Amino acid sequence: MALNPDTGEGFDAPTPAEAYAGAPELRREMHAVLELGAVRDGRRAGMVTEPPTADDTVAERVYLLRRAALMDRMAMDDPGPGARGAAARAAYQLAQFDHQHPAMTAGPHAPRSSEFDVSQRPYVRQEYAAWTAVGQPGSTS
Repeated sequence: MALNPDTGEGFDAPTPAEAYAGAPELRREMHAVLELGAVRDGRRAGMVTEPPTADDTVAERVYLLRRAALMDRMAMDDPGPGARGAAARAAYQLAQFDHQHPAMTAGPHAPRSSEFDVSQRPYVRQEYAAWTAVGQPGSTS
């Protein structure tokens, strides 16, 4: 079977439809991710009720996960090289973070698993599905 990061075909990970079944509408999620990024970077207090203070590592992972999932979803809507490249970069950043913090991962495959050699985008789907399945811990928005 051919591996296809756009459809998830050939990977032992949820398909995009499965992973993002309960995800917020793209525009709403884009706003939330931008807001989390602004709060994270200290650019503004923003609309998030409280900046992440309890566990900055969890807050960072939630931001990276939501951003990677958003970029993945956008790449599926616009499969051009720019959108796909942005999704791949965001997925790689999440995988790098998760490799450094393995206790935070939830799926059956580690971020550097050979399962995801071709693309880290299915890894994002695996982790997003696991994160939403347990109620989005660490999410402030």
